[in-house]
Amino acid sequence: METKILALVGFGGAIGAILRYLIGESVPEGYPWGTLIVNLLGSFLLGVIVGLTLSTEIGILLGTGVMGAFTTMSTYSVDVIEMFEKNDYGSGMSYLAITLLGCPLLAYCGMKITQSI
Repeated sequence: METKILALVGFGGAIGAILRYLIGESVPEGYPWGTLIVNLLGSFLLGVIVGLTLSTEIGILLGTGVMGAFTTMSTYSVDVIEMFEKNDYGSGMSYLAITLLGCPLLAYCGMKITQSI
């Protein structure tokens, strides 16, 4: 594997991780708003990135690097488990449904928007 590709993934990952942290810190506690926002927004943006005609390098930087570190399935999974363990089934189910339906829908919208340009 090329060193250049690894550097692009690493640089993009650093940007995505910082953005994710900043969003997480800027939302109120109690409901996992930060994770929900980054996963929904990240799905849309990845759809836009995929829908655009980009060079391989830019696609790797933005798609794999930035969006890979920005979005988070693992935190989402733990959030859902914690809600259920607290018997907060309403919040857990709404969070589960919004993410499972919203993320693919927004990715599709991002792809279609860029393909129509």
